[in-house]
Amino acid sequence: QAWAQDKATLKKNLQHLVRAANQRGIGVMPTLMYAPGQAADKSRWPETRAFAADLISAVGKEPGLAFWDASNEPDCCALPPSPANRQRMEHALYMVKALQELDPVTPVTIGATFADNLREYGDTEDVLSFHNYLPTRGAIAADIAKAKAYAAKVNKPLINTEIGCIARANPYDVALEEHMKAGVGWYIWELMITHSWGTVHGVFHQDGTIRDPTIVAALLGMFRDRHEDVMPSVPDREGFVTRAVANNKKWLADAGATWERGLDLAEISANLLEAGQLIAMYDPPTRTVDLLRKGAPNMPALRGAIEKYTAILEPFQLPSNDPTRGRPPANSH
Repeated sequence: QAWAQDKATLKKNLQHLVRAANQRGIGVMPTLMYAPGQAADKSRWPETRAFAADLISAVGKEPGLAFWDASNEPDCCALPPSPANRQRMEHALYMVKALQELDPVTPVTIGATFADNLREYGDTEDVLSFHNYLPTRGAIAADIAKAKAYAAKVNKPLINTEIGCIARANPYDVALEEHMKAGVGWYIWELMITHSWGTVHGVFHQDGTIRDPTIVAALLGMFRDRHEDVMPSVPDREGFVTRAVANNKKWLADAGATWERGLDLAEISANLLEAGQLIAMYDPPTRTVDLLRKGAPNMPALRGAIEKYTAILEPFQLPSNDPTRGRPPANSH
């Protein structure tokens, strides 16, 4: 649609993207998207070929161009494919051939929704590409193994071009770890937290802050320790939790409690909760405290926060003679 409205601007913007990415050592795989109804109407397929030709004229010789993705999930979302899927899949194969004819240098793929459907495209595309949003490690690993087996059979490279969705029980770190262990390349969906899919996908906000530090660590190949002998956190090892609980209760019981002192206590509690991983980070406590500090004094809201944090911290208090206050066993990670 953007191409139909202003071809020159779209081509200029695509050139800028590919060149900017290349300057930073990043390869680009443009994914061709089509106007509603085009894939289902064979009389309109020449329009999509013309679209591809125009994109190739813009960036086909750019060193930053890595692949062409002829179609995103034409088999979505039925297994086995429905008749409507079949029509889109036929168009995707048409576009693979068109791209290969127009640009015989750049590899072409199709982003398959399911590894099971790779066989529908494998004879035509240059690189096999599948997506995986499965909800358990076992299912993810089995899907990867299935894709690898087919890739070996047809002797073609294999990558996963979509993983990671917090709303599908497909955590980024788990999905990334399984693909890295299997030696399969990947693209995550998606880098930026956007207005479109930002509630369930994405790593970075536009200001450079992040949704979850474990995602960034996983991208660098570092993962949470889940071994049997993992060293447990002991947030009250030096008595900070015990003191925080006592100080919070004293402030809550004080009729003359001050706003400033309450904010400090709330921040100490929030830091203990986050550092010790004692609370879900859907809405970080430190964010709550920061918003309280920036706003007008609101004692009911502050009291509510301190009461909540105190209740969560209380079970983590340790007696002064508790052995876990000492050094951990030498065999712990």
